[in-house]
Amino acid sequence: MNSVTSMNDKMTELSRLYQLELQKQLAQGVATDLEAARELGRYAMSLGLETLDMARIHEIALVSLVLPTYSASASNSLIGRAGIFFAEAITPIEQTHRGAREANAHLNQIVKTLSQRTIELANSVAELKQEILQRQAVEESLRASELRSIKLLENSQHLQEELRSLSRQLLSVQEEERRKISRELHDVIAQTLTGINMRLAGLKANSSNSSTELHKQIASTQRLVEKSVDIVHRFARELRPTLLDDLGLIPALQAFLKGYMADTGIRTSLKVFAAIEDADGGLRTMLYRVAQEALTNVARHANASQVEVRIESFNGTIRMEIADNGQGFESNCNSCPGKPNRLGLLGMRERVEMLGGTFGVESFPGQATTVRVDVPLPMGCSQIPSSTIYATPNIQSS
Repeated sequence: MNSVTSMNDKMTELSRLYQLELQKQLAQGVATDLEAARELGRYAMSLGLETLDMARIHEIALVSLVLPTYSASASNSLIGRAGIFFAEAITPIEQTHRGAREANAHLNQIVKTLSQRTIELANSVAELKQEILQRQAVEESLRASELRSIKLLENSQHLQEELRSLSRQLLSVQEEERRKISRELHDVIAQTLTGINMRLAGLKANSSNSSTELHKQIASTQRLVEKSVDIVHRFARELRPTLLDDLGLIPALQAFLKGYMADTGIRTSLKVFAAIEDADGGLRTMLYRVAQEALTNVARHANASQVEVRIESFNGTIRMEIADNGQGFESNCNSCPGKPNRLGLLGMRERVEMLGGTFGVESFPGQATTVRVDVPLPMGCSQIPSSTIYATPNIQSS
């Protein structure tokens, strides 16, 4: 309440001073100093008054000083001069308002510029975030690629070690095969031929013997020759069975299984569909070699009493299985004792995969083992129902 009273008092005082100064200005004439008007304007501005407030004060002063006293023509002249006084009185206020308007316009321009820069900065921040996300994605990709590269390098090194190991095994196997052939040639063929040579020499030295004795020695020599021929044939069969080329897969397997059972005592059966002979030589050779290697592993490692070889066709596939009733092994272990020759398993797998097939071994310690081969059925190889053939000393077909 006191502040309102104080402001009213100041307004009253300002109105009184304005009226006095205006009266002085009107009395002095046209060319007068208007500093008093400007002082009043500054005082009004210090009170926080606006132009409209000064207009009311000016109106009150005019009504008090000019209108009641002077004639119409004099009043018009005085009103004009009073207007000049008023204009000068409000100059400080107007200048302040104009500066405020200019400052406000400048401020608005600054705000507009800042808003634009804020938008640009926000866009830049968004782009930066996107770039950061992209870089993070690239870094993650690079880390994943690095991990893959490390893994591939480790796998490559592991495969190189395996390749070196397999190469050593291959050289060892080749050397062992050569040693075996050399020993057989030296111990059997050479001795047999030496025996033949000695008997021929004896025949020559004892040409005077009786005809019966001579016939006996010739017969003995012939048996040595036949034995040598049989050994040579056996070597030839082991290297490449002529039956496979001349008669086909089934007779070759029959002959092999008959000899296998005679050598090992393992009862062996063969079940095969007859149309397999329509397949090309490469497929039949692969099946024969895989069966040969698998049966060799059975004899060496399985401690089995029987084994069955099955070659069947179904759903556009030829499947061969060699199943025994032996002691089995850990098929997922690469270095388990008692496991069949790893190089032999690898060789079988390579033979099968070269023809677009798949190779697998199902075995567990103490259980039976099954070697399985699946290859696509060749064009022109009909799916005739399987026929069962048992490889016995007297091979029969059922």
